[in-house]
Amino acid sequence: MNNFSYIKASSIDEAVSLTEGNEDHTIIAGGTNIIDLMKYFITEPDTLVDINKIQGIHDIVRLGDGGIQLGALMTNAGTAYHPVIEEKYPLLSKAILAGASAQIRNMATNGGNLLQRTRCYYFYDIHTPCNKRQPGSGCSAIKGYNRIHAILGHNENCIAVFPSDMCVALAALEARVNVSGPEGDRTIEFADFHKLPENTPDIDNTLKRGEIITGIQLPEKGFSKNYSYLKLRDRSSYSFALVSVATGLELENGVIRESRIALGGVSHKPWRVREAEDFLKGKEANAENFAAAADMILNGATGFEHNNFKIKLAKKAIVRNGLMALNPESQRPGAKPSL
Repeated sequence: MNNFSYIKASSIDEAVSLTEGNEDHTIIAGGTNIIDLMKYFITEPDTLVDINKIQGIHDIVRLGDGGIQLGALMTNAGTAYHPVIEEKYPLLSKAILAGASAQIRNMATNGGNLLQRTRCYYFYDIHTPCNKRQPGSGCSAIKGYNRIHAILGHNENCIAVFPSDMCVALAALEARVNVSGPEGDRTIEFADFHKLPENTPDIDNTLKRGEIITGIQLPEKGFSKNYSYLKLRDRSSYSFALVSVATGLELENGVIRESRIALGGVSHKPWRVREAEDFLKGKEANAENFAAAADMILNGATGFEHNNFKIKLAKKAIVRNGLMALNPESQRPGAKPSL
């Protein structure tokens, strides 16, 4: 780890001012990812700007439209166990509890969860080419050991996946991200926040230089009656998803009135296909229809030498999770699937 300076910002404006013109200045909140990145020499900031003392962005606030705003500095654990989240957005609570360890969830913040970086092995090995770490150097994963890598939305520049569980649920819930920056405040639709690799795989999201996440808005609809989060991984704890699925359903007499299905572990960003969700409208909530939707969602999926299995795995996970959403009470705590 390199030597660095440390500054505590006391306001959003101060934090923006400290970072907008200084590329060597990096924000730190929970620090659960940035410290790892510094230890591996992937990022070497000259100065860390600590935003933890900034007031007004630590809480969960009810909005006038019936929705909720999650403070950027509220911890993942505080969010998952908050009574309002457990009651109105149990899909989000379950997804958060599927991620990381209790110790990390107690430190990691909501804003930081959105900004965490890929866990691609080659990204963390500074002795191998990686376009995400060093643009133009190449992608070692394409012909390397690519078991955990993308099957959707990838290109020749990068096949890394975005690792968050929380963000898969936020994609399904159609959250919005509030940010403040040198040009003022703005709100970003969640679908537009993270980006595919395109020609700039080193850039994970659409934040502009100096912009800071201040909150995450959740709409009133939380799919609290029929929901499920399924995380499939190589071991039952402390492992990132091979495939994860967040499903929210609105049902009437067994017929789907609205559906949301988001995948994790398969792409550079949480993956949704609106065509598949529209297909399910007006149809019975059964395995046959979920399977047809899964085929639409995985249309165009392409695997590599070690991860072709994820295509079939993702299709089965979508069907299984759709059926689990019909009876949320059958789901066990954390990331464990239904009984």
